[in-house]
Amino acid sequence: MRLISFEEQGQARIGVLKDASAKEFIDLTLAAPALTTDMTTLLAQPGGLAAAKDAAAKAPASAVKPMAGVKFLPLVPRPGKIVCLGLNYADHAAEGGHARPEYPSFFLRGATSMIGHNEPIIRPKASHKLDYEAELAVVIGKKARHLTAENALDCVAGYSCFNDGSLRDYQRKTNQWTIGKNFDGSGPFGPWLVTPDELPPGAAGLRIQSRLNGKIMQDSNTGLFLWNVVEALVIITECMTLEPGDVIITGTPAGVGYARTPPVWMAPGDVCEIEVDGIGILTSTIADEV
Repeated sequence: MRLISFEEQGQARIGVLKDASAKEFIDLTLAAPALTTDMTTLLAQPGGLAAAKDAAAKAPASAVKPMAGVKFLPLVPRPGKIVCLGLNYADHAAEGGHARPEYPSFFLRGATSMIGHNEPIIRPKASHKLDYEAELAVVIGKKARHLTAENALDCVAGYSCFNDGSLRDYQRKTNQWTIGKNFDGSGPFGPWLVTPDELPPGAAGLRIQSRLNGKIMQDSNTGLFLWNVVEALVIITECMTLEPGDVIITGTPAGVGYARTPPVWMAPGDVCEIEVDGIGILTSTIADEV
Protein backbone atom coordinates (compact mmCIF):
# COMPACT_ATOMS: atom_id res chain seq x y z
CA MET A 1 0.00 0.00 0.00
CA ARG A 2 1.12 3.52 -0.76
CA LEU A 3 -0.23 6.48 1.23
CA ILE A 4 0.06 10.21 0.72
CA SER A 5 -0.55 13.23 2.92
CA PHE A 6 -2.23 16.06 1.04
CA GLU A 7 -4.12 19.28 1.63
CA GLU A 8 -7.72 19.86 0.61
CA GLN A 9 -9.41 23.20 1.36
CA GLY A 10 -6.78 24.01 3.98
CA GLN A 11 -7.14 20.68 5.79
CA ALA A 12 -4.73 17.74 5.93
CA ARG A 13 -6.02 14.48 4.48
CA ILE A 14 -4.69 11.01 3.72
CA GLY A 15 -4.90 9.23 0.39
CA VAL A 16 -4.08 5.76 -0.93
CA LEU A 17 -2.68 5.30 -4.43
CA LYS A 18 -5.20 3.50 -6.60
CA ASP A 19 -2.61 1.52 -8.55
CA ALA A 20 1.04 1.43 -9.58
CA SER A 21 0.55 4.10 -12.26
CA ALA A 22 0.16 6.73 -9.50
CA LYS A 23 -2.24 8.71 -11.70
CA GLU A 24 -5.16 8.42 -9.27
CA PHE A 25 -5.62 8.07 -5.54
CA ILE A 26 -8.42 7.33 -3.10
CA ASP A 27 -9.33 10.14 -0.72
CA LEU A 28 -9.84 8.30 2.57
CA THR A 29 -11.97 11.14 3.93
CA LEU A 30 -14.51 10.35 1.21
CA ALA A 31 -14.03 6.57 1.33
CA ALA A 32 -14.22 6.26 5.13
CA PRO A 33 -15.23 9.51 6.88
CA ALA A 34 -14.69 7.98 10.32
CA LEU A 35 -10.97 7.49 9.67
CA THR A 36 -8.53 10.10 10.96
CA THR A 37 -7.13 12.64 8.53
CA ASP A 38 -3.79 12.83 10.39
CA MET A 39 -0.98 10.47 9.34
CA THR A 40 0.60 10.23 12.80
CA THR A 41 -2.75 9.38 14.38
CA LEU A 42 -3.43 6.76 11.72
CA LEU A 43 -0.06 5.12 12.35
CA ALA A 44 -0.60 5.16 16.12
CA GLN A 45 -4.03 3.54 16.00
CA PRO A 46 -3.95 -0.26 16.36
CA GLY A 47 -5.00 -1.59 12.99
CA GLY A 48 -4.95 1.87 11.45
CA LEU A 49 -3.06 0.90 8.30
CA ALA A 50 -5.22 -2.20 7.87
CA ALA A 51 -8.34 -0.03 8.17
CA ALA A 52 -6.97 2.34 5.53
CA LYS A 53 -6.24 -0.57 3.19
CA ASP A 54 -9.73 -1.98 3.69
CA ALA A 55 -11.35 1.41 3.11
CA ALA A 56 -9.37 1.89 -0.10
CA ALA A 57 -10.39 -1.54 -1.36
CA LYS A 58 -14.07 -0.74 -0.78
CA ALA A 59 -13.94 2.89 -1.91
CA PRO A 60 -16.70 4.13 -4.23
CA ALA A 61 -15.79 5.77 -7.52
CA SER A 62 -16.66 9.13 -5.99
CA ALA A 63 -13.65 8.81 -3.65
CA VAL A 64 -11.17 8.44 -6.53
CA LYS A 65 -9.29 11.62 -7.49
CA PRO A 66 -6.64 12.46 -10.09
CA MET A 67 -3.10 12.90 -8.78
CA ALA A 68 -2.53 15.88 -11.07
CA GLY A 69 -2.77 19.14 -9.17
CA VAL A 70 -2.68 17.61 -5.68
CA LYS A 71 -1.01 19.74 -3.02
CA PHE A 72 1.26 17.27 -1.24
CA LEU A 73 2.18 17.73 2.39
CA PRO A 74 5.27 16.24 4.00
CA LEU A 75 4.41 12.57 4.35
CA VAL A 76 4.19 12.90 8.13
CA PRO A 77 3.36 16.60 8.48
CA ARG A 78 4.58 17.08 12.07
CA PRO A 79 6.68 14.18 13.33
CA GLY A 80 7.54 14.07 17.00
CA LYS A 81 11.17 13.40 16.06
CA ILE A 82 13.17 13.44 12.84
CA VAL A 83 16.39 11.58 13.62
CA CYS A 84 19.07 11.85 10.92
CA LEU A 85 22.19 9.75 10.44
CA GLY A 86 25.21 11.48 8.97
CA LEU A 87 28.13 9.76 7.27
CA ASN A 88 26.26 6.49 6.74
CA TYR A 89 28.02 5.74 3.43
CA ALA A 90 31.81 5.33 3.44
CA ASP A 91 32.21 7.13 0.11
CA HIS A 92 30.32 10.20 1.35
CA ALA A 93 32.41 10.31 4.53
CA ALA A 94 35.57 10.15 2.41
CA GLU A 95 34.51 12.92 0.00
CA GLY A 96 33.95 15.19 3.00
CA GLY A 97 37.38 14.46 4.43
CA HIS A 98 36.13 12.23 7.23
CA ALA A 99 37.61 8.92 8.31
CA ARG A 100 35.32 5.93 8.22
CA PRO A 101 33.22 6.56 11.34
CA GLU A 102 32.91 4.14 14.23
CA TYR A 103 29.49 5.48 15.24
CA PRO A 104 26.83 7.39 13.29
CA SER A 105 26.85 11.18 13.36
CA PHE A 106 23.32 11.89 14.59
CA PHE A 107 21.45 15.17 14.31
CA LEU A 108 17.78 16.19 14.47
CA ARG A 109 15.55 18.03 12.06
CA GLY A 110 12.50 20.10 12.95
CA ALA A 111 9.10 19.82 11.31
CA THR A 112 9.26 23.39 9.92
CA SER A 113 12.19 22.38 7.70
CA MET A 114 10.05 19.89 5.76
CA ILE A 115 8.00 20.31 2.60
CA GLY A 116 5.94 17.98 0.45
CA HIS A 117 6.51 16.46 -2.98
CA ASN A 118 6.32 19.05 -5.79
CA GLU A 119 6.69 21.92 -3.32
CA PRO A 120 9.65 24.32 -3.75
CA ILE A 121 12.88 24.01 -1.81
CA ILE A 122 13.59 27.49 -0.50
CA ARG A 123 17.04 28.98 -1.05
CA PRO A 124 17.29 31.35 1.93
CA LYS A 125 18.40 34.96 1.96
CA ALA A 126 21.21 34.04 4.36
CA SER A 127 23.11 31.70 2.03
CA HIS A 128 23.28 30.43 -1.54
CA LYS A 129 25.27 27.29 -0.68
CA LEU A 130 22.22 25.05 -0.97
CA ASP A 131 23.06 21.38 -1.48
CA TYR A 132 21.06 18.21 -2.15
CA GLU A 133 21.26 14.84 -0.37
CA ALA A 134 19.35 11.75 -1.52
CA GLU A 135 18.19 9.70 1.45
CA LEU A 136 15.90 6.83 2.39
CA ALA A 137 13.33 7.74 5.06
CA VAL A 138 12.02 5.20 7.58
CA VAL A 139 8.63 5.95 9.18
CA ILE A 140 7.90 4.49 12.61
CA GLY A 141 4.52 2.88 13.28
CA LYS A 142 4.87 1.49 16.81
CA LYS A 143 6.35 2.68 20.08
CA ALA A 144 9.79 1.12 20.45
CA ARG A 145 12.67 1.09 22.94
CA HIS A 146 15.65 -1.26 23.29
CA LEU A 147 15.06 -2.93 19.97
CA THR A 148 17.07 -5.96 18.91
CA ALA A 149 18.22 -7.22 15.55
CA GLU A 150 15.38 -9.74 15.67
CA ASN A 151 12.50 -7.33 16.31
CA ALA A 152 13.71 -3.94 15.01
CA LEU A 153 11.69 -4.00 11.78
CA ASP A 154 8.46 -4.69 13.67
CA CYS A 155 8.19 -0.98 14.45
CA VAL A 156 8.49 0.20 10.83
CA ALA A 157 5.30 1.45 9.17
CA GLY A 158 6.96 2.11 5.84
CA TYR A 159 9.58 3.87 3.76
CA SER A 160 9.83 6.99 1.64
CA CYS A 161 12.30 9.39 0.01
CA PHE A 162 13.92 12.42 1.61
CA ASN A 163 16.10 15.25 0.33
CA ASP A 164 18.27 16.46 3.21
CA GLY A 165 18.72 19.94 1.76
CA SER A 166 21.73 21.52 3.47
CA LEU A 167 23.15 25.04 3.70
CA ARG A 168 26.80 24.02 3.78
CA ASP A 169 28.34 27.20 5.14
CA TYR A 170 25.88 27.22 8.05
CA GLN A 171 26.42 23.50 8.60
CA ARG A 172 30.11 24.23 9.16
CA LYS A 173 29.77 27.26 11.41
CA THR A 174 29.90 24.89 14.41
CA ASN A 175 30.80 21.27 15.13
CA GLN A 176 27.07 20.55 15.33
CA TRP A 177 25.32 20.31 11.95
CA THR A 178 21.81 21.17 13.11
CA ILE A 179 21.69 24.83 12.05
CA GLY A 180 22.61 24.06 8.44
CA LYS A 181 20.03 21.28 8.25
CA ASN A 182 16.99 23.16 9.53
CA PHE A 183 16.35 26.14 7.27
CA ASP A 184 12.64 26.48 6.55
CA GLY A 185 11.51 24.62 3.46
CA SER A 186 14.78 22.77 2.93
CA GLY A 187 13.72 19.14 3.47
CA PRO A 188 11.38 17.55 0.89
CA PHE A 189 9.73 14.37 2.21
CA GLY A 190 7.63 11.99 0.08
CA PRO A 191 6.05 11.43 -2.32
CA TRP A 192 4.35 8.58 -0.46
CA LEU A 193 4.77 5.97 2.24
CA VAL A 194 5.37 2.47 0.92
CA THR A 195 4.47 -0.26 3.40
CA PRO A 196 7.14 -2.87 4.19
CA ASP A 197 5.35 -5.72 2.42
CA GLU A 198 6.17 -4.08 -0.93
CA LEU A 199 9.94 -3.85 -0.32
CA PRO A 200 12.85 -6.06 0.78
CA PRO A 201 13.32 -6.30 4.57
CA GLY A 202 14.83 -3.08 5.84
CA ALA A 203 14.56 -1.60 2.31
CA ALA A 204 17.93 -3.23 1.61
CA GLY A 205 19.52 -3.38 -1.81
CA LEU A 206 17.59 -0.48 -3.37
CA ARG A 207 19.20 1.86 -5.89
CA ILE A 208 19.16 5.48 -4.70
CA GLN A 209 19.81 8.51 -6.90
CA SER A 210 19.70 12.28 -6.94
CA ARG A 211 19.29 14.14 -10.22
CA LEU A 212 19.71 17.86 -10.77
CA ASN A 213 18.07 19.15 -13.93
CA GLY A 214 18.08 15.58 -15.23
CA LYS A 215 21.79 14.95 -14.57
CA ILE A 216 22.62 12.09 -12.19
CA MET A 217 24.55 13.49 -9.24
CA GLN A 218 24.40 10.60 -6.76
CA ASP A 219 23.97 6.95 -7.68
CA SER A 220 24.31 4.30 -4.99
CA ASN A 221 22.47 1.52 -3.17
CA THR A 222 21.00 1.13 0.30
CA GLY A 223 22.97 -2.11 0.55
CA LEU A 224 26.04 0.09 1.09
CA PHE A 225 24.86 1.61 4.37
CA LEU A 226 27.50 1.50 7.09
CA TRP A 227 24.60 1.00 9.51
CA ASN A 228 21.57 -0.58 7.88
CA VAL A 229 18.00 0.13 8.97
CA VAL A 230 17.98 -2.63 11.59
CA GLU A 231 21.30 -1.53 13.07
CA ALA A 232 20.27 2.13 13.08
CA LEU A 233 17.03 1.36 14.91
CA VAL A 234 18.86 -0.71 17.52
CA ILE A 235 21.39 2.08 18.14
CA ILE A 236 18.78 4.85 18.31
CA THR A 237 16.53 2.96 20.73
CA GLU A 238 19.42 2.40 23.12
CA CYS A 239 18.93 6.11 23.81
CA MET A 240 15.38 7.15 23.07
CA THR A 241 11.87 5.85 22.66
CA LEU A 242 10.62 5.94 19.09
CA GLU A 243 6.93 6.69 18.64
CA PRO A 244 4.43 6.43 15.78
CA GLY A 245 5.09 9.12 13.21
CA ASP A 246 8.76 9.53 14.09
CA VAL A 247 11.06 9.55 11.06
CA ILE A 248 14.57 8.18 10.63
CA ILE A 249 16.64 9.68 7.79
CA THR A 250 19.37 7.22 6.89
CA GLY A 251 22.20 9.23 5.31
CA THR A 252 23.40 10.10 1.82
CA PRO A 253 25.98 8.62 -0.58
CA ALA A 254 28.83 10.36 -2.40
CA GLY A 255 28.22 12.93 -5.12
CA VAL A 256 26.91 15.90 -3.16
CA GLY A 257 27.44 19.38 -4.55
CA TYR A 258 29.93 20.79 -2.07
CA ALA A 259 32.43 17.99 -2.76
CA ARG A 260 32.56 18.71 -6.51
CA THR A 261 35.11 20.87 -8.33
CA PRO A 262 33.79 23.48 -8.70
CA PRO A 263 31.02 23.07 -6.11
CA VAL A 264 27.48 22.67 -7.42
CA TRP A 265 24.81 24.62 -5.56
CA MET A 266 21.09 24.42 -6.28
CA ALA A 267 19.68 27.66 -7.70
CA PRO A 268 16.21 29.04 -8.40
CA GLY A 269 14.57 27.24 -11.31
CA ASP A 270 16.59 24.06 -10.82
CA VAL A 271 14.69 20.79 -10.50
CA CYS A 272 16.00 18.21 -8.04
CA GLU A 273 14.74 14.63 -8.04
CA ILE A 274 15.40 11.95 -5.44
CA GLU A 275 14.58 8.40 -6.52
CA VAL A 276 14.67 5.17 -4.54
CA ASP A 277 13.84 2.02 -6.50
CA GLY A 278 10.56 0.46 -5.43
CA ILE A 279 9.45 3.66 -3.73
CA GLY A 280 9.23 6.51 -6.22
CA ILE A 281 10.55 9.91 -7.24
CA LEU A 282 10.50 12.96 -4.95
CA THR A 283 10.56 16.13 -7.07
CA SER A 284 11.32 19.70 -6.04
CA THR A 285 11.93 22.99 -7.87
CA ILE A 286 14.22 25.51 -6.23
CA ALA A 287 12.90 28.99 -5.36
CA ASP A 288 14.35 32.00 -3.58
CA GLU A 289 13.07 33.10 -0.19
CA VAL A 290 10.84 36.14 -0.48
